[in-house]
Amino acid sequence: MSHPAGYLVRQELMDRERLARTLARMAHEIVERHPDMAGAALVGVRTRGVPLALRLAGLVKAACGVAPPVGALDITLYRDDLTMIAPHPVMKGTDIGFSIDHRTVVLVDDVLFTGRTVRAALDELVDFGRPARIELAVLVDRGHRELPIRADYVGKSLTTSRDDVVQVMLREEDGQDRVVLLEKERARSAAGKGRKKPVGRRRGTGSRKKGKGK
Repeated sequence: MSHPAGYLVRQELMDRERLARTLARMAHEIVERHPDMAGAALVGVRTRGVPLALRLAGLVKAACGVAPPVGALDITLYRDDLTMIAPHPVMKGTDIGFSIDHRTVVLVDDVLFTGRTVRAALDELVDFGRPARIELAVLVDRGHRELPIRADYVGKSLTTSRDDVVQVMLREEDGQDRVVLLEKERARSAAGKGRKKPVGRRRGTGSRKKGKGK
């Protein structure tokens, strides 16, 4: 997976091992809060929220012996910026093959930023039923919320500028597990630009006094 044009890696936030440890911790936090996972389900927000939800479900099963059902949510048509993202947005479809009524539903996404993606996911989710409770699990919380939304399970919180990009790469989608923080590439000034040229003596401009003839 290539970086967006005009961006450079400023910091590696997670490599494969650290990402695996982070998901394991998040799975144990879910089990601690919900010892009876029979009444819970995980729903991943496409795209990378889905493989994260599947991994968490496997880790939850390893921790408590119960594998929660996993669904996938495509929020494309619920976005409040739909007209700005693309003239013909690509839709991968929503797939929730179980009832969410009276369940605890854990929404899973890769990055929590302004909160607008989560708002769209909530809007779509309640169209499928009436869950007993909805919680949010995110791999990275980068701040800059525009809506009153908070994650219940967070892999990593960090401070970013609004121009930064948190890029999550997963083997299921990108062939590798890695999370990096990108920053805009600063334009480099041309060599010597703005420097003053050294001032030298100009030849032939000085007047010479001619000696008087004898």
